Amino acid sequence: MDRFDTMRVFTRIVDLGSFSRAGDELGIPRATVSHALRQLEARLGTQLLIRTTRSVRTTPDGQAYYTRCQRLLADLEETESVFSHVAAQPRGSLRIDLSGPLGTAVIVPALADFRARYPLLELDIGASDRYVDLVHEGVDCVVRGGEQADSGLIARRLAVLSQVTCVSAGYVEQHGMPQALDELTAHQAVVWRSPTSGRAQPLDFTVGGELRIIDVPGAVTVNSGDIYAASCRAGFGMIQLPRYNVAADLAAGRLLEVLPQYPPPPMPVSVMYPAQRQLSPRVRVFVDWLVELMADLR
Repeated sequence: MDRFDTMRVFTRIVDLGSFSRAGDELGIPRATVSHALRQLEARLGTQLLIRTTRSVRTTPDGQAYYTRCQRLLADLEETESVFSHVAAQPRGSLRIDLSGPLGTAVIVPALADFRARYPLLELDIGASDRYVDLVHEGVDCVVRGGEQADSGLIARRLAVLSQVTCVSAGYVEQHGMPQALDELTAHQAVVWRSPTSGRAQPLDFTVGGELRIIDVPGAVTVNSGDIYAASCRAGFGMIQLPRYNVAADLAAGRLLEVLPQYPPPPMPVSVMYPAQRQLSPRVRVFVDWLVELMADLR
């Protein structure tokens, strides 16, 4: 194992907080990970990590070395991409996490095109709406809808999607269609609970260019985008989501638009990745492909 390989082992131990997880991700035995660290500490003449039965943390020297390793490894990857065919044909594993409905309806159906362009890349795809710690979980990038909190990640805007308030035809047959905003509190909504904050979200409407927030009661609360839409189709109440996700249901009359004169605010969609000096070729080509894919999505 050369010095750069040892640096990669060390940085993954720190990122993941575990010798075993670092070995699993790098495809090497845990004993090899431990041996590499012992050799590294012996060569540097200092202790880099403090290990307990529950955690692994850096010493002051270990933190300083970790920071320098990150810069050196980023420079190495950039240099190799310039003087090889990696930039044109990146290879290796790309770990991504997609918002459920967006991944199912838009991104995954188009992935055959991405694979045809970059056949040497292997895709490891997760689907969730929760917060993902990219560094500690070893994820390269995530795609999320909504305004993103300051997480220390770089967020690149992919699209701004129009949204719709809708309800099932069966619900309307049983409870009627609201005709004014003031009637909404007498109806039912499928309540969206943020997987990140854990808070239930009210419904938002645009009235004369201003935002109006209304808490509509609901007996069903969910934190999955796919189940959110499915609950609406099952007649549990109204929801708000990007129009593309229910366009077929609206066209077929299975879902009906509620108060179209007061639409929800549009939803931004972003791809996020760690703030590094140099974006890896694997992530760069995927981000560029996403921008192209979603350029016309509204």
